[in-house]
Amino acid sequence: MSHYFTTPEGPERRRSVGVRFWETDWTFTTANGVFSADGLDLGTAVLLRTHTPRPDAARLLDLGCGYGPIAVGLATACPGATVDAVDVNERALALTRDNADAHGVGGRVWALLPADADPDARYDEIWSNPPIRVGKAALHELLLTWLPRLAPGGVARLVVGKNLGADSLQRWLVEQGYACARTASAKGFRVFEVTSAVA
Repeated sequence: MSHYFTTPEGPERRRSVGVRFWETDWTFTTANGVFSADGLDLGTAVLLRTHTPRPDAARLLDLGCGYGPIAVGLATACPGATVDAVDVNERALALTRDNADAHGVGGRVWALLPADADPDARYDEIWSNPPIRVGKAALHELLLTWLPRLAPGGVARLVVGKNLGADSLQRWLVEQGYACARTASAKGFRVFEVTSAVA
């Protein structure tokens, strides 16, 4: 299991990285011990290059937020929205808070441990580059915890590496009663749009 799935020990070494998505140049603070600390990982880049949020979305979730590029982007693109940014790595959450403040959206981005998120919250959109490497059982448990929190008419956008089981994950999601459409494919990644389970 990769180290960024837990809060790292030892000194923190911060640095800035520049990324570009949604026709905007962004600067984020990252640090050792968080996912893709050197910049925007390829899967997230594919997700952000191929999809944008609905501007009228009111409540969004960045599941596995890392240092917060998706959460900050969503809050910026949806000026009326609140974004829950969830991660198990407390260093990542601290970076997300700082990055949200730096981009002027700190009052609308809530960086939270999973247990601290409101279980009654319902999300218009869920965005995630899910942690496939935690293993199939843990991944399934994660998705079965959060996908039921989609609001009626809500959509989850997931990016998954083809070589990490994207197609089998799509089949599994359909078996759970979700509609799961592949909406993009690039650089060895699939992007799926998942909609609420059939009642």
